[in-house]
Amino acid sequence: MDLSTIVGIVAAFGLMVMAIVQGGSIMLFVNTPSLIIVIGGTIGATLVNYPFSDVMSTLSVIKKAFKTQKASSSSRIEQLIRFAGKARKEGVLSLQSVISEVNDPFFIKGLQMAVDGQEPDNLKEMLDREIEYIEERHGKGANILLAVGGIAPAMGMIGTLIGLVQMLQTMNDPSSIGPAMAVALLTTFYGAVIANVLCMPLAGKLKNRSADEILDKTLVAEGMKSILEGENPRIIEQKLHAFVAPKERQSNFGKKG
Repeated sequence: MDLSTIVGIVAAFGLMVMAIVQGGSIMLFVNTPSLIIVIGGTIGATLVNYPFSDVMSTLSVIKKAFKTQKASSSSRIEQLIRFAGKARKEGVLSLQSVISEVNDPFFIKGLQMAVDGQEPDNLKEMLDREIEYIEERHGKGANILLAVGGIAPAMGMIGTLIGLVQMLQTMNDPSSIGPAMAVALLTTFYGAVIANVLCMPLAGKLKNRSADEILDKTLVAEGMKSILEGENPRIIEQKLHAFVAPKERQSNFGKKG
C-alpha cells in the first residue's frame, strides 16, 4: 500500500473532523439534501461528459493511487543488462529460461516476442503501441478525476443558490431559515472537500504513477530492441541511462554512468 496516499487522506479528514468537533457536534455538518445535490449532481454531470464504461474503469485506475508499485529504474536496467549478456553469449533463445524470473506482464511479453523470433523494429513498434494505449488509459482516468474535481464545487455553488432561494422565500418563518442556510453552506463545503481533498490530489498521484510506469516500460522496450540487435551490454547500459536521472545511474561495469 502507498502510505503517503493513505496518510494524506486520513490526515486531511482527521484534522477537519478535529476542528469541527472543537466547535460543536460533527452532526451539524451532515445534511442529506446537500449530499444529494453535490454527489448526485456530480455523478450525473460526469456521466454527461464521459461514457459510463470510462467512468467505471476509472474506479480500477484509482486503485493504483493506493498501491506502491514503482519499479526501480536501476534494478530494471541491471536486469536488462544481465539478459543482454546472456543473449549475447548463448543466443536469444536462451531468454526462454529467464522468463520465470520476471513478474511484469509487459516485460514477459517482450521476452516471449524475442524468443519467438520477432524482428527488433517490429518488437519495438508493438511494445511502443502498447505503451501509448497504457498512457492513454491512465490519462483518461486522471482527466475524469480532474473533471469531477471541477464539477463538484460547481454543484456546491448550485446547492448554495438553491439554499439561498429557499431561505429568501421563507424569511417570514424563522424556523425554516436554519435548514435552508445549512443547505446553502454545506453544499459548497462538500463540493470543496470532494474536489480538493480527494479528486485533484488523486489525479495528481495517478499522473505520477503513470509516468513511473511509462518510464519502466520504455526501458523495457528500448532494452529488448537493443538485445535483439545484439548490441554490447555496455552500450545498452549507456543508452538506457539516458532515460533516468544521473543520481539513479548505477553502472554494472564498475563505474558510474
